[in-house]
Amino acid sequence: MQIFFYFVVVLHIIVCFFLIGVVLLQQGRSADLAGAFGGQGSQTAFGPRAAANVLTRLTTWSAIIFMCTSISLVVLFVRSSNARSVLDLGHTAPASAPAKSGK
Repeated sequence: MQIFFYFVVVLHIIVCFFLIGVVLLQQGRSADLAGAFGGQGSQTAFGPRAAANVLTRLTTWSAIIFMCTSISLVVLFVRSSNARSVLDLGHTAPASAPAKSGK
């Protein structure tokens, strides 16, 4: 079970870096020169739409994989620690004493 946990961690890290790269490669909706002056994207008629579709699909699938690996990491960690919940894993905070009066 530990090998599977480490495999999911490595996959999660790879997906994180891939997701960061794909998001940074995308252009905004008004990133061209016409958008800077209030135009409605005169350059988007033929060119950048195909690339935007591929990057959008890559972003969507990498986000789905990221969420699945995140959930599976939590499930695997809870199962390996024999806790009923993720909140059961935390340590309790030490009880604080009441503040001393300033008088």
